[in-house]
Parts: sequence; C-alpha cells; structure tokens
Amino acid sequence: MNGILQLSPKGLYCSEGDFYIDPWQPVNKAVITHAHADHARWGCRSYLCAAQGKGVLQARLGSDAAIEALDYGKVKTVNGITLSLHPAGHILGSAQVRIEKQGQILVVSGDYKREPDPTCTPLEPLGCHVFVSESTFGLPIFRWPDPEAVMADINAWWRSNRDQGRTSVLFAYALGKAQRIIAGLDPTIGPILTHGAVEKFNSRYRDAGIPLPPTRYAGFLDNRRILRSALVIAPPSADNPSWLRRFPDRLRAFASGWMRIRGNRRRRAIDRGFVLSDHSDWDGLVETITATAAERIVVTHGYATEMARWLNEGNRQAEVIPSVFRGEEDGAEDETES
Repeated sequence: MNGILQLSPKGLYCSEGDFYIDPWQPVNKAVITHAHADHARWGCRSYLCAAQGKGVLQARLGSDAAIEALDYGKVKTVNGITLSLHPAGHILGSAQVRIEKQGQILVVSGDYKREPDPTCTPLEPLGCHVFVSESTFGLPIFRWPDPEAVMADINAWWRSNRDQGRTSVLFAYALGKAQRIIAGLDPTIGPILTHGAVEKFNSRYRDAGIPLPPTRYAGFLDNRRILRSALVIAPPSADNPSWLRRFPDRLRAFASGWMRIRGNRRRRAIDRGFVLSDHSDWDGLVETITATAAERIVVTHGYATEMARWLNEGNRQAEVIPSVFRGEEDGAEDETES
C-alpha cells in the first residue's frame, strides 16, 4: 500500500515502524483510531491513541492495558517513519492516522463524520497520496437529516411519553452515540437514566471535560413515579425482556443511521426510529475523500465494493481491502455490560 502499509492476517501493518493500525488480533504495538470494539482489540502489548481518547480506551481495555497518548498533531518518528494523529469527529478521541515516508503521505481515517458534535473534536480533512476510508454507509440512500432537528424530535418524543406516564427507552451505542444524545437532551423534561455500559463511559467523558447533564444508573432505581417521566439510554444488547421488565409501561426507540431504512424499524419492532449516526453519510464520505485529493483511495467496511466502483467510474483509483468487522452494521460498537 504505497510501500508504507501492508495488509497482513492481523490487519494493516507498517513494517518499518513495526506497528499495526487497529489490528484484528493481539499484536506487540497497536495504533488505535478510536475505542470501539471493532477497532480496539484486547490483548495487545502496547497501544498508542489520541490523548483525548485515552480515558475511554482505558475503560474498554482495563487498567492493566499499556496505553501511550499522543496529542492531536504531535509527530512521533520511528525508523524514518513519521506518525501523527488528527481529529476524525467520530467519538471522543477518535483519530485519523497520518504516516509519512520520504514525502509520501498515507492517512488511515478509522471512522469519521462531518456533522457537528459537541462531544468530540471536529473532523480535520488531511491532504495525502493514499487515503484509507471507511464506507459503512457508502450508498446514496444514506443521507442524514439535520442532527439538531433529530435531537428536537427525541426530546419531543420523550416529553410526549412523559405526559402519558410512560418510560422512554432509547437504544444507542454505549460509547459515543449515547453521550452525543445525552449532551443534546433537555433535562427539564425529566430524569435521565442509563444502562451500566453507558454510565461507565459517561464518567470518562466528564473526566475529559465534556459537559453532560446529570444521569443516574437505571439499575438502582425502581421508583415507578420517577420511571414514568424518565428517559433511559441503553445499548441495543439490552433490548431483551429480562432487562426491560424493570420498565413495565414503556415505549422503545433506536437511534442509528440504519433507521434510514424503514424495514429495519419493522424488524426491531420498535415504536420510533431516529436517524442519527456517528459515521459520515454518502455526501460526507464523498466530500471527505475529495478533500484529501488522494491519488489512491482504499475503501473498507460496509459498502466498500459499491463505493470503490463509484469512485473508479469517476476516474479515481480506488480499491477495497477486507475487514473482519462490519462496524455499526453488526453491533460491533455495542457494549453488553448491564
């Protein structure tokens, strides 16, 4: 891959720097774009991540994980390879990995989005010769509504449920999506309760200086009067009878880019679907790829084949590399703790 990275059975590998980027298996040196499970694997001997994301990565991997933090834009040099991390706008501490060798620049984007998000640093487009891009939502049918309008809809849904005396249960990925939603909630409507997996990351966001309204762990609360006015944030894995039975009079919703497809709402049998994603939509992918002015685009995750075909038809040099994960599509960003 332009002589800088190679695709190996363990993922993208830089032989001269002797490190992997978001490896698929445990390795000695891992450079991590962000702390979601499909990018940050347990068992590596050492990790390097953006300083803003160290807390959430430590929360995922455990206190024993050896994590080195690097400020955005700061350069680290290894055997003639220069490496730096730059904001990706995906979740707290998400980063693009910029690697330069003898004037040739390669950027691995990880996951990214262009929409404004008060809980993480905005995406910084980077010029490069080779750009490795995700394509989770790489079809033109995926175009996101205004996120502020979506948050207004979530607050209105919660308020309406409260007026009916019913608990609002909103499913969202525990790291990133949940905190983005919480930051946009109107706490005057009622109490905000959280699943344990969400609350674990809430504390790390607050430690990083991200303001969130007060939240309470839902597992400690059985007051019916409070529950009737509450909004509960939980990961999709909690959408099961054993966990939901504590909220007997409830309405359920799911926040995801996949809610753009109505069939997904029907299959989940939910009351509401809110189109809100921490990945770029089609326009965001195209705009970001164009901004890099890259000579080669390497596409992975999601609709990579379709995106590469479209790029090649537009006289851009694009190729696909496989991934053992599909990201948000299969819940790899989910958390399962109660």
